[in-house]
Formats: sequence, C-alpha cells, structure tokens
Amino acid sequence: MRTYWQASRAPRYSVLFALPLLIIYQILAALAPVGPGGMSVRNGADVILQSIFLWLAGAWGPRLFMLCLIGVGAWLIARDVRTHPGKLTPSVLGGMLLESICLSLVFGVVVGSLTAAVLGTPPPPMTLAFSAQRMSRWTMLMLSLGAGIYEELLFRVVLVGLLAWGTNTLLGVRPLVAGVVATVLGALIFSAFHYIGPYGDRLEVYSFVFRTIAGLFFSGLYLLRGFGITAWTHALYDVFLLLR
Repeated sequence: MRTYWQASRAPRYSVLFALPLLIIYQILAALAPVGPGGMSVRNGADVILQSIFLWLAGAWGPRLFMLCLIGVGAWLIARDVRTHPGKLTPSVLGGMLLESICLSLVFGVVVGSLTAAVLGTPPPPMTLAFSAQRMSRWTMLMLSLGAGIYEELLFRVVLVGLLAWGTNTLLGVRPLVAGVVATVLGALIFSAFHYIGPYGDRLEVYSFVFRTIAGLFFSGLYLLRGFGITAWTHALYDVFLLLR
C-alpha cells in the first residue's frame, strides 16, 4: 500500500491516468452541436484557459494551448522517469481507477452531509441544472469529463497555486497560512464559476455552499493524491450524477 500510495502520485502515473479524460473530451467536444451565438459548446474552464492563448496567439491559440498542455505533461513524465527510473505497473493504474470510482461514489454523500450540517437543512435531491437538461447526453458527458480535466487544472493547479504564491510572496504571509487562504478563495471562486454564462446554473444557497465545500474537498484530494485521481474523481461524480 505504501508503494501504491507514493507511485500513484508520481507524474508518470498521474499525468498518464488523466490523459484518457483529455482525449475523450476533445473528441466529444469536436462532435458537439453548436451552442448559442454559433459557438461550440465547451467546458467553461477550457474556454477560460484557451482564451488566454487566443489573446496571445490569435487563431493559433487553441493549438498552442494544446501543445503547451501536452509538452508540460511530457516534461513532467520525463523528469519523473529520470529521477526515479522504473517501468510502469498496470496494477497501479487499475488501483487509481478503483480509488477514483470509490471516491466519486462517496463524494456526494460526504459533501452533501457537510453542506446540510453547515446550513442546518436536509440536503435536497441532487439533480442536473435546468440548462443542462436541455442538452444531449453526449454533450453532458463531454462537459462532465471536461469538468474533471479542465476545472481541476484551472482551479486547483493554476488558481490555487497562483493565489498561494501571491499571498506568500507579495503579501509576505507564511506559506501554511497562504495555502489555507488560497484554498478557501479558490473554493469560493470555483463555486461562483458555475453560475456564469449562458449555461450557468441558477444561484441557490445550497448549491453554492455545496460547491464551495466540494472545492475544498478537491483541493485536499489534489494535495494528498495528485492531479490524476482528483480529475477522475471529479469527472466520475459528474458522470454518475448524469446517469441518475
């Protein structure tokens, strides 16, 4: 178990484990119908990340973004292999999938119970937003997988990392306190993100608090278990909610 715990966090496993999410999402996104204003339906976090590259490189922005994403992943894997030589063990990847399934199944119960405890009200049944119900199942599957890969990349890796760095470096706050502040702010921003745009949900207290606690949960999971398991846990929870 100690070997699995350490290996599953290593970039060679974490990045490769997340790769199928990226590939399937990109295929489904390419096949998705056109949304409002003639724009293709994409995960919001994907749109935000790509917009930065569109601003930098214009029409080449999406290609540059994907090239950077693949390049950074390959660099992380190569550095990990150089530092810790050894072959990939399929059983570790299988264990990561099983762990992600288990975590996604208990996620809603745990976060829902904590939300109910904070608000002092019983949790309502979890349902898809009305805007989501108007989409096809394939489009919703694409958005669910995109939530796992791109929302975790944007809100856990990029946003929380930048907030922690800025709080520590620019404001001189101690690293531990900076990390806590960044995690809480990141969770609040992550929750608010779901109410923006033409497909944004209707703002409700329960769903906002639920998603804020979910953001805290995913941040803790990212720190403890790495990006791959966190991305798959998030994606699978959304998929299971879709299948209900």
